[in-house]
Amino acid sequence: MTLKIIIKYLLSAGIITLVSEMVKRSDKLGALLAALPFVSIITLFWVHYESAPEVRAQKTADHMYYIFWYVLPTLPMFLLFPAFQRWWGFYGALGGSAVLTLLLFALLRAISARFGLML
Repeated sequence: MTLKIIIKYLLSAGIITLVSEMVKRSDKLGALLAALPFVSIITLFWVHYESAPEVRAQKTADHMYYIFWYVLPTLPMFLLFPAFQRWWGFYGALGGSAVLTLLLFALLRAISARFGLML
């Protein structure tokens, strides 16, 4: 395994650990940290760093463009998870959230295709 991949793993694990430890201290601050687009920014950095100079700008622009569209169908999950958890428990809420998100992804794709936006 190369040093670059090891650094990626450590950075990713560090962020997840930081957020999960922060949630133990403060639900609000933990949620704020989790809402920040750390993964998107780190991925953007790595795509920029690892892409050939002639495609770098297009790769990073495309990455951010698609993130915008793919975030939209995930938002209802955050609002509905608490209700799902009351109804179905934790694991049921995870499953229900996953199903909801997949259905919303399919809906987004169908609607966007009607407007010529291929996701």
